[in-house]
Amino acid sequence: MSLEALESDADSGQHVSEFNWDDYLEETGALSVPHHGFKHVDQGLETGLTPGMKLEVCVRTEIETAYWVATIITTCGQLLLLRYEGYQDDRRADFWCDIMTADLHPIGWSKQQGRPMRPPEGVREKHQDWEALLEKALAESCSVPASLLEGAQRGCNPIDLLSPGLNVELVDCQDAGVVWSAVIEENVGGRLRLRYAGTDGLPDTQSITWVFYLDPLLHLPGWAQEHSCTLRPPAALLALRTEAEWKEVKKTVSSQVQDSSINEEFYRDRSAINPHSFTEGMKLEAVDPAAPFTISPATVMKVFNDHFFLVQMDDMRDEAQKEGGGRSFLCHRDGPGIFLTQWSLKNGVKLSPPLGFQGQDFDWADYLKQCEAEAAPQQCFPPDPSDQCIKESMMLEAVNPLCPENIHVATVTKVKGQHMWIRLEGLKQAIPEIIVHTDSMDIFPVSWCETNGYSLLHPCKPKVEKQRKVAVVQPEKHRVPSKDSSPDTTKQQINSSQTEMGQANGKYCCPKIYFNHRCFSGPYLNKGRIAELPQCVGPGNCVLVLKEVLTLLINSAYKPSRVLRELQLDQEGRWQGHGETLKAKYKGKSYRATVAIVRTADQVADFCRKTCIKLECCPNLFGPRMVLERCSENCSVLTKTKYTYYYGKKKSRRVGRPPGGHSNLEGGVKRRGRRRKRRKQLFVHKKRRSSASVDNTPAGSPQGSGDEEDLDEDDSLSEDTGSELQDELMDDSEYSEKKSQPPTPSPSPPETPRPTRRRRKARSPSCSDDENRPPSPKSPRTEVPPKLCLDSSPLEWSVTDVVRFIRTTDCAPLARIFMDQVMNTHL
Repeated sequence: MSLEALESDADSGQHVSEFNWDDYLEETGALSVPHHGFKHVDQGLETGLTPGMKLEVCVRTEIETAYWVATIITTCGQLLLLRYEGYQDDRRADFWCDIMTADLHPIGWSKQQGRPMRPPEGVREKHQDWEALLEKALAESCSVPASLLEGAQRGCNPIDLLSPGLNVELVDCQDAGVVWSAVIEENVGGRLRLRYAGTDGLPDTQSITWVFYLDPLLHLPGWAQEHSCTLRPPAALLALRTEAEWKEVKKTVSSQVQDSSINEEFYRDRSAINPHSFTEGMKLEAVDPAAPFTISPATVMKVFNDHFFLVQMDDMRDEAQKEGGGRSFLCHRDGPGIFLTQWSLKNGVKLSPPLGFQGQDFDWADYLKQCEAEAAPQQCFPPDPSDQCIKESMMLEAVNPLCPENIHVATVTKVKGQHMWIRLEGLKQAIPEIIVHTDSMDIFPVSWCETNGYSLLHPCKPKVEKQRKVAVVQPEKHRVPSKDSSPDTTKQQINSSQTEMGQANGKYCCPKIYFNHRCFSGPYLNKGRIAELPQCVGPGNCVLVLKEVLTLLINSAYKPSRVLRELQLDQEGRWQGHGETLKAKYKGKSYRATVAIVRTADQVADFCRKTCIKLECCPNLFGPRMVLERCSENCSVLTKTKYTYYYGKKKSRRVGRPPGGHSNLEGGVKRRGRRRKRRKQLFVHKKRRSSASVDNTPAGSPQGSGDEEDLDEDDSLSEDTGSELQDELMDDSEYSEKKSQPPTPSPSPPETPRPTRRRRKARSPSCSDDENRPPSPKSPRTEVPPKLCLDSSPLEWSVTDVVRFIRTTDCAPLARIFMDQVMNTHL
């Protein structure tokens, strides 16, 4: 297989205009490699400032400009969380600041500049002798280096320092004693595109190379001279220029001045290279650099120093038949691609015999005897890691070693020790799985290319599958039909467009599902929340679209757990569709159940209608048909008030459902049930609606008052819901009373003892907004306003105490904004 055939095409996989990792992982059911598995990526984001370092910061609360010592608590990019010296473990006065804009200096700066140092008022209250505290802090040797707070390095990570145009030196990949200069043309998240000096106008295939900034072969100008290395272009470039031209280039390279300002930061994150114990002539197994998907026998050809040695792939052919170069590489003890002899046999990996090997089966013992060589001992190789976060079938982004400018979607197919086999996607012609070290700097976490603005080659998809992504159309963005067009004409256009879309996208593509909020919403769904939903969902994959629709409906219910139970798949029944696990949250508890979802477009309309009947709402409440003005079911005559009058108070075995069937549209008139007197709550705390699935029915309504028993809530829930459903055995009145008690005990009238035997109460399925509740025959009673009991005076509260109090009120969403405003005042 030729190299040209193995190279990836830059335009392959680009039939789809956009690639989304979340959608792709969901479709394939795969997991991504954890982000902490890419140490080289995390190191490039560090600014050098670590928790525990101390610095001097301007105290803005003082009338005069003064400084005080602060300790770094945590870092987030160029943001620092600081704590004034003297607060010890008290974090109430912690504050954030931006290193780029805040007045920060190393320890000792104020003394050198003659600036006053005075603690903030809180520290003076805690420490009367704050001068001694200051002297102790100044004596500690954990100050932030001045280079990180001043000059070009202020707030910058090492990657930011390597800007395009900067000159560097690169060690030859086959000779540790040869170095040549290169210039950075592009910096992609620390991955550098380098052009060798003197190659302007030459083909990129030989003059361009890609390295990560942490590569041990990369150095700053002047390194070669300091280490007595030879300045010479790589062997592959020598024939492209005359000797006189290379001498001129070398003269220019030798005159380059080293930038000492970034020297410390450039080498700060470099891992130390451990000394090796290899000797010339030792045999081992290695990944062939010319074919990085094969492992073959190799030999240590040369030892340069205690850190580097040259490994060459064995070739038993005649000298005339051997290919020149490309099959040897510079290596160190912890370098990738080298293995102990017999490693392939022990790990069940195929070992390719050397080129020109005459024989049927390769055996290491016979081969060592034939070559009169010895195998490298075990102590020459690093031990395998005990903890490995990369597993089979995980996904990541990887560089194509045959075409280094291309980064592909990749799948881990096998992991053996410190190496893994990955399959590259997005190729016109598939290549074998390449072998990569788990600490390689040519692999990256998912979405790395998107974060750094670099193109990612992904699997090819047919153009018709562009519609697989679920689209949510907001009402304000939807085009309203013009008044000139009649409803019938508009309806016909919508239906015809949906038909064409369904035919174009195949039988698994779901058309748009409309939420017709003007239709009757039934006893379970909140009409106000239905109106807040997007006008339609889709088109897209049937399972994805319908799962999104059902999730929105569950979150729009008075009691999401009850709707989830109604939609739950009966385990005893047979279902030919697709089962999906849906979740619901209600009153702080989580519920889950398996719900049946159809997979083909021809079943969508019937599925939506049957689901509506289950929820006792209008069959047209949601579905592929948009209701423009009047519903064909004439559901506008039904109100929740009427439903309550006929069915709501009648006791039945199925709580919340009329005994005549699922749909209240077909049921007849039923007898009125006996009403049960409710107890009035002493304190009523209005709860904030923290999510779409939390009940916010007004106090006093049948479901919102919280004084009815809900023992039937988990009677028919399947075992898929787990132990979480046992929480529903607590009736709503007990839960509401516990939540409504104030923090300070207050007198309350004695309650009537409850009977020991629990009785099921017929819950009214007509819970609705206040506008739909039937008028009470009794005169309204005035509620006692809730009393506010505080443990301490608000005048003594700190910022944290104020935020904690705000979160217990109706203004809880403003707590975060308040905290941000306080933080800005400290910046």
